[in-house]
Amino acid sequence: MAPDEAVRLSFEEAPIGIVLAENRHIQTCNARFAALSGYPREDLIGQSFRIFYASDEEFERVRDIGLEVIRETGQYTDQRLLQRKDGTHIWCRFRARSLVADEPLKRVVMSFAQVFDLPGNVTLTPRQKDVLAGLRRGLTSKEIARELGLSPRTVEDVRARLLKLLSAHNTAELLAKVSLFN
Repeated sequence: MAPDEAVRLSFEEAPIGIVLAENRHIQTCNARFAALSGYPREDLIGQSFRIFYASDEEFERVRDIGLEVIRETGQYTDQRLLQRKDGTHIWCRFRARSLVADEPLKRVVMSFAQVFDLPGNVTLTPRQKDVLAGLRRGLTSKEIARELGLSPRTVEDVRARLLKLLSAHNTAELLAKVSLFN
């Protein structure tokens, strides 16, 4: 097999979704990412990542969460929700590596590995997504509240609804449950 063919085949058949993006627009992606997102691959090329978020505010907030880290280190990792074409969500392990040091979002290679399927037709609100993301990053309710401009009590209420929604008894179980589906 020719080296170019081996590289193409490796990209296409990778067991995780892979995307090359420029300024948060998809330049190319593999079949696994298309399958994860629920979109035909040809519909993804040239699209903004905005299509995976419920609102402009959520789209900007998610960008800002990892922007400083990727500026400093050239890479970023977290777990996040990916909104699929049909409106359902899947929990993904997300990794990004910037290819342009002084402009971290100019050209980025990203991978998406499915970790967790939300049960049934569950749809999380933007606030639930933000709180869950904060919990995944190890933040306390007070820290999440400060970051989101909410009261700690509001964050605790959202956390309680997430526990019930995802059938977990406590935050540790919730996070363990999400992490078990590697």
